[in-house]
Amino acid sequence: MIPIAVDTGTAYGKPPPTSKHELTDVGPGTPMGELLRRYWHPVGLVGDATATPRKVRVLGEDLILFRDGQGRPGLVYPHCAHRGASLYYGKVEERGIRCCYHGWLFDVQGHCMEQPCEPEGGRARDKVRQPWYPVEELYGLVWAYLGPPEKKPVLPRYECLEQLAEGEFLEADDRSIGGGGPQVIPCNWLQHYENLVDPFHVVILHSSFSGTQFVPEMAVMPQVNWDTTGISVRTLSLRKLPDGKTFRRISEAGLPTLRVIPSPRVGRFGMVESLGWILPIDDHSFRIYVVGRVTEKGELHKMRSRLGGKLWEELTEAEHQVYPGDYEAMVSQGPIAKHSEEHLASTDRGLVMLRRLLMKQLEAVQEGRDPAGVSFDPAAPPVKFSAGNWMEG
Repeated sequence: MIPIAVDTGTAYGKPPPTSKHELTDVGPGTPMGELLRRYWHPVGLVGDATATPRKVRVLGEDLILFRDGQGRPGLVYPHCAHRGASLYYGKVEERGIRCCYHGWLFDVQGHCMEQPCEPEGGRARDKVRQPWYPVEELYGLVWAYLGPPEKKPVLPRYECLEQLAEGEFLEADDRSIGGGGPQVIPCNWLQHYENLVDPFHVVILHSSFSGTQFVPEMAVMPQVNWDTTGISVRTLSLRKLPDGKTFRRISEAGLPTLRVIPSPRVGRFGMVESLGWILPIDDHSFRIYVVGRVTEKGELHKMRSRLGGKLWEELTEAEHQVYPGDYEAMVSQGPIAKHSEEHLASTDRGLVMLRRLLMKQLEAVQEGRDPAGVSFDPAAPPVKFSAGNWMEG
């Protein structure tokens, strides 16, 4: 009897996929959520904090951002400490934000200033505190610290944003430049963070597959090495060009969520021109805030990728299928990538190193130590990265 060949490798009986939730989940009490809460995060542009209360969602928490009449930004829990009405409907005044329901007034640090319906304006008002978070303003962004008060670090400064050449100024952008799609990207933040240490997708996705989206030099297959600094995983790419020159490019994925990616359009050479911060909105969405050195207003926005000559929002669904970019590659992995189904290869070494760097920080926090990249010294020098583009030979 001739044996009948049996098909193997089908999807039948495939076990349910699993994800590395210790790395992906960012809510309060989760390992990654507690790690990320040890750092400052951008929660809006400076212009987003106004006399009109603004809803923001950060690390799975819903909050209200505002600016009082004295010019102080505030970030508070949305539900009034009195009866739970949303402060989104509150009125911003000179000293703080007033609830629409019974008029309780809270300052930017949550102190209850007035209880107008109570005798003498509220004899026990000092005993009430509206939950709040510290905020600071720097580089055109509003930053918030959502972690344990006794562990609050200083807000770091960055050398590449401090050293401006003649004619340069800083520009902040909230349109998720580098994300390849809309402002809010509907998948887990780690899918983008890991993309930062994958230079090979630039050659395939951004060049040969969807057409040259950046410059021809970026389409050359690079020789790649990775290493780990105290606060980042660095990717060193060397591209041998037809004219005999070597295009050297260093990019970094920095702690906690930093995009230290020199412009793939290579308009100039030297140190990295901009920094991006991936803000996990929750487990299933993120956005990116970018600050860069520019010489003309709107220069950052011009860095956005074009697919088939169009911006992401200008493409039809059929064109998205023909010209996929980072958005399609990341979001199509699912709201949270199915890590149990991965088959990592030698070119994924940077990704493995990045996960190990994150795991070391998780362990540090769980053991009561401080994670890498936090400082409690107001006089600490600006953080320095080695990322940039250089042409040699």
